[in-house]
Order: sequence, then structure tokens, then C-alpha cells
Amino acid sequence: MRIGVVGAGAVGGWIGISLAAAGHHELSVFARGATLAALRAGPWQMTRGGKTLAAKVKASDNSRELGEQDVVVIALKGPVLESVAPLIAPLIGEKTVVIPTMNGVPWWFLLGGGGELPSTRLSSVDPRGAIAGAIPFASVLGCVVHASASSPAPGLITHKAGNRLIFGEPDGSHSARLNAIADVFRSEGFEIEVSGRIQRDIWYKLWGNMTMNPISAITGVTCDRILDDPLVNDFVLRIMQEAAAVGAKIGCLIEERGEDRNKVTRRLGAFKTSMLQDVEGGRPLEIDHLLGAPREIAEKLHIPTPNMDALLGLTRLFARNRGLYPDILQKS
Repeated sequence: MRIGVVGAGAVGGWIGISLAAAGHHELSVFARGATLAALRAGPWQMTRGGKTLAAKVKASDNSRELGEQDVVVIALKGPVLESVAPLIAPLIGEKTVVIPTMNGVPWWFLLGGGGELPSTRLSSVDPRGAIAGAIPFASVLGCVVHASASSPAPGLITHKAGNRLIFGEPDGSHSARLNAIADVFRSEGFEIEVSGRIQRDIWYKLWGNMTMNPISAITGVTCDRILDDPLVNDFVLRIMQEAAAVGAKIGCLIEERGEDRNKVTRRLGAFKTSMLQDVEGGRPLEIDHLLGAPREIAEKLHIPTPNMDALLGLTRLFARNRGLYPDILQKS
């Protein structure tokens, strides 16, 4: 297959290097700036388990040079996609499968409707429709990533833990392309699960990190300290209750208790969330995908979410003060 990776950071690097190093497929990377320079100068490298994988790949900031792909893996931070989506449109042909591997609620989440809602474009994550206009909904194959990786320098990846990908069609079908993609990634060593309701898997992952990420970003503390504070822990659980109520109305039922989900987080120990790492690195924060979109969905369903609202407002204010989120005029 011709596989294009858009975004050569932590997740894009973990997936891309794993595929490229095996040598079974033709790998191309859409990258810019220092990352593009690093990929052109030397091999793309990833360390895991004390070993180093390296692969030389074709990289460009001109998607027409890379050409139409069989599979396009989008591994960008949410705030970047609106501006990049039109640039990568030449990678996508009539039969191309587009696999977004992004955090939070993606732009396509309700384009096919969900539960009590008809087909809906979420303005919080695709305000002008630029993403949906550049990436056909019919091309999208849903994906949830369960892995931990970082990029300490351009072209260098550290894979820390996890090797799991969940794939699913937005309409819940078990299509031939879904099975083919699952087989390709499974054969390259990924732990693959095929889902009949990928939106529910996305919502479940969101349910666990929509609180930890922004609270850690604001406070600068690791997740164990968030859960150790009884007042903050109670705030987290109230937000999770609100999100579960929203999920139940869009076909993303969560039957687990928040307390039990947080026990899983606690077992991970003192770790920094990706959003806290973005704050420390001065990178834009994925606030809209983690909080803005769930709140927008709740508004459409007329479900009150006072705790979610408070966390969204505080996180936006924090990020705007540091130039990590557009100010009100820019956002409008």
C-alpha cells in the first residue's frame, strides 16, 4: 500500500516508523519546518524497549509531490488541522482511506448523525467547514489510539507504552476496507481491535481524559495529585457524570462508574498529560476537541453541563493568557 502520514510527531512517528521500518509498504510523510528538515537529512528514528528503529522515508511539505495515497493517517494536533486540511487534499483520492488518530472529538464525529441528533457539523472543531470540505466523510475510518509516545526532537520518537489501535467505520458496518486495514496494521505488529461503534470508543477515551488533561494544564501537576485532592476529584466526577449523560443521548452509552475509571488512571502513577506537556512546550492546546465539542453537543441536546462549562472557561482563559489558544476576536 501507499501510506501517507500527516504529522510526524509522537503518534505519527510511532505509527509511521513502525510501518516504514518493516518495509512492506511505501511510506510518505507530509511535514513542515524543522521536522521536514530532519526527515530529509537523516532517518526517522524511534526508541522503544532499549532498541532503536530507523527508516528513511519520502517527506515533503507539498502533498502533490507525494501523490494520491491508499491510506492517509492524520496524526496532527487538533488546532492545526483546519489550516492543514486543504493542503493535504491531493493525498486523498476516491478510494483513499483516511484514518484520523487525534485526541478528543473529531470533526467527523456526528456527520453521520448519532442517537437523538441528525447529521451535524460541530462548529467547535470545524468552525468554517474547511476540514469537512477537504476530507470527504466517506473516506474516513474512525480510530482510537491507546499508546504513549513523545517526540523529544524533530525526527526522533520515544515509544513509552501501549501498542493498541481501535478501528471502526463511522456507520458501524464491518466493511471490506475496515477488515483490510485491520489486517495490514495487525501484520505489522500493532494490537488491533475492530469496533462496531467507534464513536462510543472515542467517547469513552474522552470520558477519561477530558478532565485530567485540562486540570493538569492549569495546575501544572501530575494526575495522581489531581485525584488525591478530594475537592478536585469530586469536580472531576461531576464532569464525568455530565459527559455520560450526553453520551447516552448520542449512542455512546457509558455503563462504568467514574470512580472505577479513575482507579485505572491512578494506577498509571505520577504522569504528565499530553496537554500539560503542550503547555510546557508552548504548543496550542486541544481545548475544543476535549471540552468545546462535548459542550456543543450538550447544548444541542439541551443538557445542562455547569461543571464542564466551568472547566472549559477556566482552561480557555488560562490558555489565552499564554497565547496557546486564539483570543475571542480571532476565534469568532
